[in-house]
Amino acid sequence: MPVLRHTTNALGALSTSVRLTAFGAVVAAAAALLPAAPASAAEPGAGGYADPSYASACAFHRYGEGETPPLSLFSADPLCVEYAKRDITVTSGGAARFLLAEPARFAIAVPACRYWQLDHWSVQATPGGTELVGWDGSYWFDKAEGSAAARVRNITVAGQPARAEEAARVIRPYDARLADALVSDAAGLRVQLPVSGLC
Repeated sequence: MPVLRHTTNALGALSTSVRLTAFGAVVAAAAALLPAAPASAAEPGAGGYADPSYASACAFHRYGEGETPPLSLFSADPLCVEYAKRDITVTSGGAARFLLAEPARFAIAVPACRYWQLDHWSVQATPGGTELVGWDGSYWFDKAEGSAAARVRNITVAGQPARAEEAARVIRPYDARLADALVSDAAGLRVQLPVSGLC
């Protein structure tokens, strides 16, 4: 798969003095990124996670901490992005940069017909500190086929390989939705979605 590297844009280089005082604010934002199919959308499909049918057509656009894709990617089909989310810290402003970048990242994803996102998460209290939890995610949808899938893997707790249930125990006091999503997505999830006539 081709890889397109991008330099830090103005938002990614933003220096902020905002300090988040609660770990819960970080994990709540993370929960919004793990797809959970509403009951009315579809039932999980057989076979769990598999890469999308358009995987060979993907040219991944890679972004660092707090970077956002340019608006020119709105026309990309498929739109394939990879995000580093390893600086989710309370003390360095990494959590604030993450929160500031997410609306633009969502805005570029929502109109896409075929979208695949890879991301690499690490949440820690201080820069360079042992991560509280970490994981790698793969999430995609295809509005023309009416399908979507999600998977998390390489889960760690306190810097050590862990099962999803162990990570969920650490996260649950702060955000039960994220804890549940980690467990379901670690097993791999595939759902059917309504087909879009625009794709």
